[in-house]
Amino acid sequence: MLVLASDHAGFALKECIAAYLASRDIAFEDVGCTDGGSVDYPKIAHRAALKVAAGEAERGIVVCGTGIGVSIMANRLPGIRCALCGDIYSARMARAHNDSNMLALGGRVLGEGVALDIVETWLSTPFEGGRHQRRIDQLTDLSDVSTKTTRK
Repeated sequence: MLVLASDHAGFALKECIAAYLASRDIAFEDVGCTDGGSVDYPKIAHRAALKVAAGEAERGIVVCGTGIGVSIMANRLPGIRCALCGDIYSARMARAHNDSNMLALGGRVLGEGVALDIVETWLSTPFEGGRHQRRIDQLTDLSDVSTKTTRK
């Protein structure tokens, strides 16, 4: 199951995505907002990310005006890999290489057609595993990542 959420700036696009998911019999839970009235994106994105982090939803899609705020909020939770995507290639790589479990979109940045193409690509692309799994493991266990940098 997916979880779907937006603030007021992403509400129209979220509703479009909800209709798309429903037309394809993809189960989802909409955790807000419920209209175009002003709401705070951190609270909405946090609500959706909690569901993914807790295993109540396999993946999540969050939408705000640019997608930036909701992606920042979602990525604050352990286990969340939220990718802000504005094109199909990024959506494909977010799944294939990064095993992203959340997708962030900008309702004021993307047209509905492009956004739905991104959603479809993100939903249908499997994680490749292999060498990419080692990197996902490093994201999970930051103690495995060297903090030393080298300058030339």
